[in-house]
Amino acid sequence: MPKQIAIYGKGGIGKSSTASNVAAACADEGYRVTIIGCDPKSDSSITLLQGRRIPTIMDLMREGIDIKEADIVFNGYKGVKCIEIGGPEPGIGCAGRGIIVAISLLKKISRAIEDTDLVIYDVPGDIVCGGFVAPVKKGLVNEAYVLTSGEYMPLYAANNICKGLSRLEMTLNGVICNSRGALNEEKIVSEFAKEVGSQLLAFIPKDVLVQTCERDGYSVIEKAPDSQIAAVYRKLAKSIMGKRDGKIPVPLDDSRLRELTRI
Repeated sequence: MPKQIAIYGKGGIGKSSTASNVAAACADEGYRVTIIGCDPKSDSSITLLQGRRIPTIMDLMREGIDIKEADIVFNGYKGVKCIEIGGPEPGIGCAGRGIIVAISLLKKISRAIEDTDLVIYDVPGDIVCGGFVAPVKKGLVNEAYVLTSGEYMPLYAANNICKGLSRLEMTLNGVICNSRGALNEEKIVSEFAKEVGSQLLAFIPKDVLVQTCERDGYSVIEKAPDSQIAAVYRKLAKSIMGKRDGKIPVPLDDSRLRELTRI
């Protein structure tokens, strides 16, 4: 059975950058990797495809075409299989149901989820609704990771995600800090991870090279493989591939969360 992970976090916190760089780093190590973007922006895989935006399953389903595997599964950097689910039209439909329907179709016409070593789900987590729980409830995820910075709102979203995981009795396997340059940021996120019953797996420093590579349509693993930031992503990928244990998180109350941002 492949390792099936979900990376959750506030919108704009850097989930897709992290997911694509972890995917590329694992591919470099010889793992077969599949990345499934569940975000309406459909940008989870774009840096693995040299800037190419692929059609989403939801868009093709709305067009009513007879979907084949070649329409939705694309080979990216070092064979990483790239799939974008997309999202409902604004104000219409439910992201959670869309994910379930799209994954059911994917499993009927492709073995991209089964014939692999690692499946990464890039899941939006601002609003903890059906879209959030769909991969967990359908048994598609066996490990969950939360991405945050040391600022209050990303931590608030991360704590909400912990509440959702706790209610689902789903374990949290680690917290990742994607730095935004907040004061005492690593200490804040490390303490947050400890208090919810987890651990800080990686501190990703703010580095303009990440955005530079993204603008060119690449991950830093591909475009700047010898950079310091690439080494950080490689270390994170190694930690995730070696991770087996997790605990059901214990979310914090809001007053404690605010206190943490002041340390």
